Amino acid sequence: MNKQAKESYPEKQQIEGLMEQLDAYINHYHDGSVKFISFDGKVVKVRLGGVCEGCPLQPATLRGWIEGTLKQFFPDIERVENVE
Repeated sequence: MNKQAKESYPEKQQIEGLMEQLDAYINHYHDGSVKFISFDGKVVKVRLGGVCEGCPLQPATLRGWIEGTLKQFFPDIERVENVE
């Protein structure tokens, strides 16, 4: 995400855009999904779907990949939670 784009859009909208990119990747390569639910300034709530539901690697996907990617661009995010 370039600096101009980051300054032009509200943080929630930027997070939603990044989540759409992550969802497209997960869907294309793994037949799963991740949908943005909410952001309260510190915690991002998402819903994992498709083959991600019930997958034993779900915690690794959520923490290591989704949360890790979001924190690279938005270091103030404390955590990402999956909501059922």
